[in-house]
Parts: sequence; structure tokens; C-alpha cells
Amino acid sequence: MNVLVATAQGELRGSFADGVYTFLGVPYAAPPTGANRLRPPQPALGWSGVRSATRLGPEPPQVAPPSMGGPAAGASVDWSEVVNAFADVERAAPSGECLNLNIWTPGPGGADLPVMVWLQGGMFEISSTAAYDGSRFARDGVVCVVVNWRPGAEGFLYLGDGIANLGLLDQVAALQWVRENISAFGGDPGNVTVFGESAGAMSIGMLLSMPRAEGLFRRAILQSGAAHQVTPAADALRIAGYLAGKLGVTATREAIAGVGVQRLLAAQAELKGELLADPDPERWGKAVVASVMPWQPVVDGDILPGPPIERIAAGSGRQVDVIVGTNTDDWRLFLFVSGALAGITDEMLTGPVRTYGYQSLAAYGLTAGPALSAYRARYPEAVPGDLLAAVQTDWWMRIPAIRLADAHASSTTSGTYMYEFAWASPGLGAVHALEVPFVFDTAAADAPLFGPLLGSDPPQQLAHTMHAAWLAFAATGDPGWPRYDPGRRATMRFDADSRVVEDPRSWERALWKTLR
Repeated sequence: MNVLVATAQGELRGSFADGVYTFLGVPYAAPPTGANRLRPPQPALGWSGVRSATRLGPEPPQVAPPSMGGPAAGASVDWSEVVNAFADVERAAPSGECLNLNIWTPGPGGADLPVMVWLQGGMFEISSTAAYDGSRFARDGVVCVVVNWRPGAEGFLYLGDGIANLGLLDQVAALQWVRENISAFGGDPGNVTVFGESAGAMSIGMLLSMPRAEGLFRRAILQSGAAHQVTPAADALRIAGYLAGKLGVTATREAIAGVGVQRLLAAQAELKGELLADPDPERWGKAVVASVMPWQPVVDGDILPGPPIERIAAGSGRQVDVIVGTNTDDWRLFLFVSGALAGITDEMLTGPVRTYGYQSLAAYGLTAGPALSAYRARYPEAVPGDLLAAVQTDWWMRIPAIRLADAHASSTTSGTYMYEFAWASPGLGAVHALEVPFVFDTAAADAPLFGPLLGSDPPQQLAHTMHAAWLAFAATGDPGWPRYDPGRRATMRFDADSRVVEDPRSWERALWKTLR
């Protein structure tokens, strides 16, 4: 059954099935092409007549995920299956009309339902809405929105010309569109929760600190990402120069915008390969060598006026209720799927960054010898690859999440909540992104993209529990466990037997306070 909804830009025809109304590929901004390429998003264009919203909209231009081999020895998950699962998801081809979003609602009209806006991850290099199905949120009384936004150089090229962080500005534009239009889909524009994972969660950490995002959302959920991953402007400017050199053009916005999309993506991929092959901090900057993300957000002094965590500690985002959390083995996923885990040695962990890049503990601001000794004492049975995964999980995810929770709880009376996702996928662990299908209540062996990570029988009760907590938070600001404060540090640990624990990561907090 088709259904019509009127937006500020024109009428949309969506679809209806199993009690849920779906609208796909809805433009929230003008296509970033022609004169708009590599520039801030412009207002969505109107249309006459009725626009069909029954198929996914185009994705932003992006470098394809790398191909990987099979499982490591003794492992039960084959990364090639995950890559194939990503390829098998029904996706729309990238094109210029990429600034679009998808909506699932239990019913258009004036019901004033909670709204949840999802920002997906992808290391600020991949952005696709195709793997995220918001129908279970709509089934349970929430209007769910999933957003495409520009990653890579298209979204985060920095040239020092007063334009920066276009991917973040895309997210702001989407939230502005939601504020202006979501009531037509049954949502309450005054009760918006923005939630996301990995680069999506890091984006939310940025949004919490951004003056341009103030007032656009009431609550935020950050899954395995916080407010620390940024590139200093000088380093970002140097990387832009490298990109322009590969393209054979001057490092200006006009010159780079004049290059074809595929040529830009090829240069972007070459640049990433050089970063991995030659991780020299003098060339790339310490932040980029450690993160291996040349296109992460930039502290430009305007869109991001300062380091986001410092602005949050000073009170930015004080009006927003926040959940922030991590997965127990977050970063083990990447060492596993790259095949690097089994090849890590103590020599790499204690060697120079210039030689070993992200495999050196010194890349994370640690004194390698004492850090390795501390982690080995903490995890006496772990091989060097798993020790590196533990350090990376703490540097990337755990410590930034704790520091964000501390900063937010200390600067506001709004709610602050902490969680840890601890359910371990067989043979893999509680790795990065594993919680996503549980949040969406789509945890099944055949789930799009995530199925190969879940094993044959993922616990449905855990999915119901986690999904219900996100619903409750979106509706009321209370997910159902005690608030976090820097004294007690109450943390909900999601597992087959979910429960609240107090300060479960005191060892990590103490160690990183000493070592960094």
C-alpha cells in the first residue's frame, strides 16, 4: 500500500508493510555537484507532483572496502564472508544526489512520537544507509531516520580556505531537515535522539561541541566512539597538499572540485596506501598515524572551534542527555580481519612509530616498555596481537568514552549513562560494531552485513533488552539503569546476563592517567 506525505519540498509517496510506513531516499539537501561540490550543503530542492520514496537513494562517492582473505588459524569467522555480506546488501549506486535519508514510522501525522536519527560508521571513509533497517524502531513507536553523509575527501578535505568538515555540516543539514519536516511523519521535532556507531558516534561527539548543532537534538547515544578523534588543522592542510599533488592540480577547492569523482577516489586510495606503508609522524602527524584516518574531522576554529572534548568539559552539550559506551574487544576486529593479529611481535609493540606505525605502542602516546609490561601483567595469557588490540581498544574507544562521560557528567545536570557491550561472538569476541544488530533488534545469522559476525544463534533476549533500553532513553531520557557520575561510574554491561557494575574499568583509567 502506498501513502503520501507532504514535506516542505513537496509530496512523497512511501510504502506500507507489516504496520510500518517507509520512505527511502528522501533528499535533505541539494546535490553536492557542480558549483556545490566540495562546499557546504545547500537547501534541498523542491519538486512538483509526487516523488517516489520507495527505493534507496544514491550513496556518497566513496572508496570501496578492501578485499580480505579467509579466517586466521583457529578462527570461526571468515572476513571474506563479511565483505561479501556488505557487497550483497541491496545498495544504490553512488551519485551526486547522495544527501538523502530514510524514514520508518508507525504512522504519518501528528502523533508526536520520539525520533531517532542514526549516523553510521565507516572510519570517515565509507557511508551507506543500506545495511540499517529502522522498521523495528517504528514497530515499537519511534520514528527512525538513517542518514547518508559525505565521507572521505568529499566530506573532510581541509584547505584552510574557511570551508571545513562538510560531512559534519551534512549531518547538521539532515537534523535541520528533520526539525522542519518530521512532524509530517508522526515525529516530535522537540524530542530527537541522535545515535551512531564508530565514526557515526565520533561525529556525535563533534556535534555535541558544535555551535551550529545546538538545539537540534535532545539526546545522544555514542556507540564505540566519543569526542577525541580530530586532526589538527596544520596536519589536515598538509594531507590536502599530498592529495592535490597526486591529482596534479593546485591545492585549491576549485582545482580539486574540477577533478572527476573516480579520479579523486583513486588518489584518496593511493594516499591511504602510502599512510599504511610509510607511517611517518613527521609526514602525516601523530593523530593520523595512530588513527589511520586521514579524513577525520578537523579543528578548524569555526565549525569545530576547539577540541571537542575540551568544549564538552566546558559545558557544550550540557542540555543533551547522553549514553556513551564501548564493546569489550572493540579493536580486535580490525587486527583479526586484516590478518595482522597473529603476526604482531613484541619487537613491533616496542619499536619506533616511524617503522611500525599503529603497531607500535608509542603511536598511542605510551612509553612502550612500561606499557607492554602493564598490559602483559593484566592479560598474562594474551599473545602480542591481543595485547595490541587491548591497547587500541583503550586508546580508540574505552578511555575516550570514560573521559566523555566524566566531562559531560561534571558539566551538566542532564543525564549521563555508560554501558559496555560484552557478549562475545564465537571465536571473535565482543568486537567493534557487533552491538549494532542488537540495538536495531535485527540480530540474526542472516542479518544484512552483520550476520557473519553473529554466529548461528545470537541471543534474542539480549537484542530485546538493548533495543528496549535505547527506546526508553529516546522516549524519556532514562535507559533503565543508574546515572553515571565520576564517583560511582555505574555501567550497564550488556551480555547474556545483563547487569549494572560499578567502575568496571578502573585499571584502565588509572593506567592511562599515569601513562598519558
